[in-house]
Amino acid sequence: MKKMIYKTALFVLMIGMTNAQTINWGSENKEKHILNANIGAEYGVIFGLGYSYKLNSRLFPMMLGAEFSTPSGNDLLDDYKAKAGVNVRWIKVHDFQLSTRVQGLFRLIENENAAIVNFGLDMAGVIGYYRPKWFGGVEVGFDKAIVTHFKHSEKYKEIYPDVKNGWYEPATGGNFYYGLQCGYTFRNQEIYLKGGNIVSQDFKTKPLLPFYAQIGYNFKL
Repeated sequence: MKKMIYKTALFVLMIGMTNAQTINWGSENKEKHILNANIGAEYGVIFGLGYSYKLNSRLFPMMLGAEFSTPSGNDLLDDYKAKAGVNVRWIKVHDFQLSTRVQGLFRLIENENAAIVNFGLDMAGVIGYYRPKWFGGVEVGFDKAIVTHFKHSEKYKEIYPDVKNGWYEPATGGNFYYGLQCGYTFRNQEIYLKGGNIVSQDFKTKPLLPFYAQIGYNFKL
């Protein structure tokens, strides 16, 4: 039973990992608001929307933002993920820059076996080469499921009558992800591509599709 719960939690962890917003830190635009739309591939097609606000910080530029993503399907809101957090640029040496991102997240997934709610944390760092019109970088991150709530269906309880609903602690799983990203900036808009690999926190288990990919669009106001 515990093994089944762990595998299910790992699947939940994969829903919408790729929706993290990507920005050009070298852009000379002065706009404060960034609207984002993206589409990605990860256990199917993932759609995402996001909003970020750029704080006026000369030493450490900072973005506060929130994002929402859901996989394609007949019932779009059966599975979704929402997260919010901060993205900070810490180091700038000529055109090379280092930034980190920390986001709290909430996931919901429903199927014939259970309705699963998960709270977790997504942390990542990006080092890249940023110019006013284009950029490229390397991203490394960790997506952790901290606490998960299971509400099992009656059908599932008929098969496993001893199963219990409730919160499962300690943390049920996590995944490392690493990859490349690049983008092009024009006027107050950006388009970007990103992709990479995924591996579980034990560095042994991989999902059926051990990669992620995304194309995104930013509109700055």
